[in-house]
Amino acid sequence: MNTETLEEAVFHLPKEARAQLAHKLLLSLEAQTEIEIAEEWRNEAQRRANDLDQGVTLLSADSVRVAAQALLR
Repeated sequence: MNTETLEEAVFHLPKEARAQLAHKLLLSLEAQTEIEIAEEWRNEAQRRANDLDQGVTLLSADSVRVAAQALLR
């Protein structure tokens, strides 16, 4: 099946079915490979290491939780 035949068939689908298909197609464009995900994690790890080297102040999970809860009150 070529692209033109597929497109013609899709345009004959009900509006809701076309919308669902369009959504799935858009999601498929955003999907990342394992290599891309690993690269992003390496970049994040490097960014965090750089932050530590520059003396960024670290916060404990407990202090962040307490601050977040205070904001929600």
